[in-house]
Amino acid sequence: MATLSNWNIHPERGFLPETDPLDKLPAPFAEWDELGYELPKLLVSSKLRKRIDAMPELDPSGLASRAEQERAMMILSYLGHAYLWGEASPVDEFPACLAKPWHALATSLGRHPVLSYASYALHNWRRIDVGEPISLGNIALLQNFLGGIDEEWFILIHVDIEAMAAPALHALYRAQIAVANADVREIETQLTTSADALERMFRSLERMPEHCDPYIYFNRVRPYIHGWKNNPAVPQGVRYAGVAAYHGAPQQFRGETGAQSTIVPAFDAVLGIEHDDDPLRQYLLEMREYMPAEHRAFLIMLEAGPSLRDFVRSRLADQPALREIYNRNVHWVEEFRTLHLGYAASYIQHQHQRSKANPSAIGTGGTPFMTYLKKHRDESTKHLL
Repeated sequence: MATLSNWNIHPERGFLPETDPLDKLPAPFAEWDELGYELPKLLVSSKLRKRIDAMPELDPSGLASRAEQERAMMILSYLGHAYLWGEASPVDEFPACLAKPWHALATSLGRHPVLSYASYALHNWRRIDVGEPISLGNIALLQNFLGGIDEEWFILIHVDIEAMAAPALHALYRAQIAVANADVREIETQLTTSADALERMFRSLERMPEHCDPYIYFNRVRPYIHGWKNNPAVPQGVRYAGVAAYHGAPQQFRGETGAQSTIVPAFDAVLGIEHDDDPLRQYLLEMREYMPAEHRAFLIMLEAGPSLRDFVRSRLADQPALREIYNRNVHWVEEFRTLHLGYAASYIQHQHQRSKANPSAIGTGGTPFMTYLKKHRDESTKHLL
């Protein structure tokens, strides 16, 4: 029988990498490490573009491991977004010394050359005490744009949630196996585990305001994570100089967004929470292009598995405990989305827009986020049995 390691999912870390992300690249790539380290200072001094333009073009084929590739992808993604958004006006082209290795790494990793959730959160942390768990209070970022507690906390909350999701991912997988075996008690056991994990994830998300202020987030954190698709500041997209695959044409990619995390889609898949066939559903499917390839495959596998929802519905008359624990999972998905919706209002919608590059009505993924998030929440609620 397949195990979750087939999809690069760790029993204690979930979608986080099996080993802690690297804090340094091999010596031939020291230039990238140095630029990543200096990024906050270069942004403040408006010298980043000049430094990147003078950067030597390095060949990422010399990176020997997935961990090295992920660190390089993280740094180049940060540099790319800083290059685009770090000065008064965005550019319409990335220089070849950045674009070519960035595209090569993205191709190797099965993603797009843009800062995605995988680089922003999944591979962007270190433990302060390596003997202690991956949790708030013991994790710090490896890479920042401007730095500061608000940026740090915003991302670390997501890392904390990812670690908390680990038992839920295994439970959801085992629950589907139990459905195939018509094992009611095992389903209840696994759904209890997943619901407990969801509640812990919700409690972590509740802590966002402790150290991330809405004004600082909107004006100092958010501007750098926008993409260049459906973005009025770069309506045609951005060209990647020297990338033969693009034939000189501008490219459009979505910005970093929590919709690129695989956690909630995994719950949707197993709980049978379906979204109407509309632009929102197409957007959610598009977000999978930005996930690690193994995590995309995991979602496809879950969606093709036996229907937990149909099984629970067939036992409503004689298995009230099964219905109750199923509904508890749906409830916490709904609560998680409701809290996220509230944050979207206070951290983005209610903020004062100062430039078209950082709109208060369009999400970093390039969508009318309040409409989409509310619809997510409402569609979750409808699936209570």
